Amino acid sequence: QVQLVESGGGLVQAGGSLRLSCAASRRTFSAYPISWFRQAPGKEREFVARISGGSTYYADSVKGRFTISSADAGNTVYLQMRSLKPEDTAVYYCAAGLNGGHYFYNYGGYKYWGQGTQVTVSS
Repeated sequence: QVQLVESGGGLVQAGGSLRLSCAASRRTFSAYPISWFRQAPGKEREFVARISGGSTYYADSVKGRFTISSADAGNTVYLQMRSLKPEDTAVYYCAAGLNGGHYFYNYGGYKYWGQGTQVTVSS
């Protein structure tokens, strides 16, 4: 069982920055690439970014503004968010344990989720 804990959310003005963290309960990241998703009120959960070994992937809506990285020998994954927009407002979740046969950008394929952290961007 893997427990994921997000932190770093908050309220920021448009154009500002935030860094989210995702910490695992045990050193599992070598086995589980990590993805970030977000869910805005009334909308479906959507893919944001993923780190898998030395490779990173981003949704088109955040490419060039968000950066995913890992530290502490892979025990923590960060999502650095810059040039934030009001449409980035959402609860952000990290996820791990992609089931076989599922695309990483589909939220339904993951075994483990954090509790989420709220990001609010004011205009």
